[in-house]
Formats: sequence, C-alpha cells, structure tokens
Amino acid sequence: MTDVFSGLASGFAVALLPLNLALVMGGCFIGTLIGALPGIGPINGVAILLPIAYSLGLPPESALILLAGIYYGAEYGGRISSILLNVPGDAGAVMTTLDGNPMAKRGEAGRALSLSAVASFCGGTAAVVLMTLFGPLLASFAVKFNPSNYVALMVFAFASLASLVGKNPVKTLLGALIGLMMATIGIDANTGVARYDFGIPDLLAGIDFLVVVIGLFGMAELIHLVEQQVSGKFTILPIGKSFVSMADLMVSKWTILRSALIGFFIGVLPGTGASVASAVAYGTEKRLASDGDTFGTGNPKGLAAPEAANNAAAGGAMVPMLTLGIPGSGTTAILLGALLLFNVTPGPLMFQTRPEIAWGLIASMYIGNVALLVINLPLVGLFARMLTIPQKYLIPLIAVLAFIGVYSVVGNPFDLFMIIGLGIFGWLLRKLHFSLAPIILGFVLGGLFEDNLRRALSISGGDWSILVNDATSWVLYALALLVVAVPLILSRRKQMTLDTEA
Repeated sequence: MTDVFSGLASGFAVALLPLNLALVMGGCFIGTLIGALPGIGPINGVAILLPIAYSLGLPPESALILLAGIYYGAEYGGRISSILLNVPGDAGAVMTTLDGNPMAKRGEAGRALSLSAVASFCGGTAAVVLMTLFGPLLASFAVKFNPSNYVALMVFAFASLASLVGKNPVKTLLGALIGLMMATIGIDANTGVARYDFGIPDLLAGIDFLVVVIGLFGMAELIHLVEQQVSGKFTILPIGKSFVSMADLMVSKWTILRSALIGFFIGVLPGTGASVASAVAYGTEKRLASDGDTFGTGNPKGLAAPEAANNAAAGGAMVPMLTLGIPGSGTTAILLGALLLFNVTPGPLMFQTRPEIAWGLIASMYIGNVALLVINLPLVGLFARMLTIPQKYLIPLIAVLAFIGVYSVVGNPFDLFMIIGLGIFGWLLRKLHFSLAPIILGFVLGGLFEDNLRRALSISGGDWSILVNDATSWVLYALALLVVAVPLILSRRKQMTLDTEA
C-alpha cells in the first residue's frame, strides 16, 4: 500500500505540471462538447483527435492525459443531448434518456443536468479510487473471464431487460428481440455467409451503431416534434431551477454508490463497456428502490444510476489496459494504440519502467473529475436554455448535427437514408408505446453475445456444456433467474395480500 501512495504522489507531481494541468482541463472541455453532439461519443472523439495529439509533439504522458480527458469528458457530455433532446450521445447514455428526458419535459432540465453531473463525478471518482487501490488484482481476475462467462453475463443482462423499462414486459422483450435481429445483419464473420442483406451491398458490413441510435432516437424524436408542432400540441418547456438540491443527493446517495460499484466492476471486464454497466445498474436500482415503479417517468434515482455507472465503467475500462495491456473498451483500444504510437508498451511492468505515464494518468483522472464538475455545473443553465430555442430553428439544427455526425464517422451516403428509415420505424414504435431503449441494448448486447457464443463453441468443438462448466457462469445464470423470478414472486405476494385485505 505504501508503494501505491508513493506512486500516486509521483503521479500528481506529473499531472500538476502547468502543461499537463492545461491539457486535462482542455481535454475535459473538448470532450464535453464532443459528447454533447448526438451520436459522436467518446470513441469517435478520441479517434478523431488522436492524430492531432500526436502531431503536437507532446511527451507520451501529456498526450495520454489529453486523450483521457477527452474520453471521460465525452462520457460526461453524452448526458446533455440525452436529457435535453432524448438523443443519446453514445451507447452508455441510452439509459439516461429514460428518466432524464421526462424530467426535462416537466421543466426540470437544470435539475436533471446538475444531478447527472454530480452522479457522474461520484461514479468517476469512485472508479479512480478503486483503480488506484485494487487495479492489478481486479485485472488479473477479469482476464480469467472466458467466453462462456461472457455468454452468462449477457444472459444476465438480457434477463434484466424483462422488467427494465415500460409497463409491458412483452413489448420490452420484443424490442430487445428486434435489436438482436438488427445485430445479425451483414456478413457472418465465421462462415462468410451474407445474412439479411436483401441484396443491398451497403448492408453487407452490417448497420453501424451510430446509425441505429441516431435513427431510432434522434430522427424519431424529430418526427415526433414535427407532429406536435403540426397538431398544435407543442408547448415551450419551462427551465425551472438550475441546481440539484441536497434532498435529491440524499435520496440518491446509495443509488449512486451501488451504481458506481456495479459500473466499475463491469467496466473492468474487457469488451463490456458503459452500455452494459448502465443497463445493469438501472435494472438493479429499479428492483431495489421502493418507488421503482416510477422509473421511466422522471425519477431522479433512475437518472443517477446510469450516470454513475457509465462514468465508473469508463474508469474501470482503464484497469486492464494499464495493468495488462488489454483494452477494456473501444475507446481504451484507441488509447492503447496511442501508447504504442509513442513506443510505450502497457502492462504490469509499465508501473516500474514508465511510472510517469501510468501514475500520471491515474492522478490526472482525479483532477479531471473535479475539473468536469467545475466546468459543467456553472453551464447547466446555459445548456438547459437550449430547450427555449424556437422549434423552427431547433429541429433543423438537431437534424443537421445528426447527419454531419454520422457522415463524418461512417462516410457512407446510404447510411443517411438508413437514418430516415429507422427514424420512421422508431416513430411508429413510439406510437405503439414501445420503449426504444431495449432495442438499442439488444443491438449492442447481441453482437457481444453472438461473438462470445461462437468463441465458446469453437473452443469446445461444438459442445454446449462449456456454457455451464464453471462456478462463475452458474452464479451469473442464478442471478439471471433471480432477476426474472423475484419480481414475479413479490408481485404475486402483494396481490395475495391485497386480496386478503379485501
């Protein structure tokens, strides 16, 4: 433990250098702006700015501090468009729309933005503390997670969807099934067979996540706003107070703590990421909260849970990258590439051979979390006033940002037509009272589920027993069963009590 504190002290000596302090502040600010743009997200933001960071001729530790600041700044920024526009900034922000946007619609945009900023700060800080104390130990456990364990984890995540959102579990599961079907479109990586491409060459590569999230959320929301305007039902939303109250923090404190722990431990597992962490944290809180039936209608705890989880997962994903040289997420894969670009090999020896990079980065994350809170809280009122922009300007502005964001990343005009088609499909699903979040989560988790199922069966030569041959998988399957069974048992018991009283 003495080595940890001495290493952290040397890290702060690096992170507090004027250049590095300016870089972490600038990275956090730029990352927030990138995250606020619909659909761009941290992975694309870091990828776009990596060549710039390299061309500046910065030392390796300074370049990594800048890119990491952009990473967790974008995780913060993703909440802005999710809450205000109902358009997730990235996959991890999908769950934020469920309670954040309803809060904004009833005039509590400032309150929602402030609460999400505080929850994100707590989640991010908890992750860095846990990374400092237990990083190498957790990384050695995570690397032992085999494909069959990941299959069990995905089953647990899908089981969580059953009572995750909405009042109708059947529609929730149908939404997840639609997402799973969309995830199978394109060429099968194992067999080379084209699946569900309908003879359209542009579909052979599958549908990009960015296209799905912008189409189903962004374009569907635009069509809904146009419909309201045409029918005369649109009203200007009041801004309300701009700062979160102490009462909100007291009500949400245990939610934030639990969600931060869940997010960090899921983030440590390579390949999972903020989308899985926020979904599991949200589902867990919905079951534990006494007012869980109000989740999805603007419950502050329903907003705090995914925000704490996705920022904690971003910190957790750094653990296997720094300690083992294994990227924990798509964004940390780019950060790993940045290290290799500077001829730095991450892994256990980096803490001895290049402590200024390893500990400097960890120390900068402490500073960055505080910087994000300081940067974001005063701007809450300004962000919230986006809702007062007249519809005739706001709708085209969102559409232009969405199309530019998608085209700058995927570079395929066909995907712009896909956005429009998915937008109409999403609008119809909303008319039928389907929640769109399970579709997005089914799409994200479907790829992870299929990839790991294929790997597990390849390892076993097609023997399905590999999926249930160790204790970790059994624990996850048992949790999945409990997630489905316990709410049914409690509901049945409550109904029997009411019948007895009647």
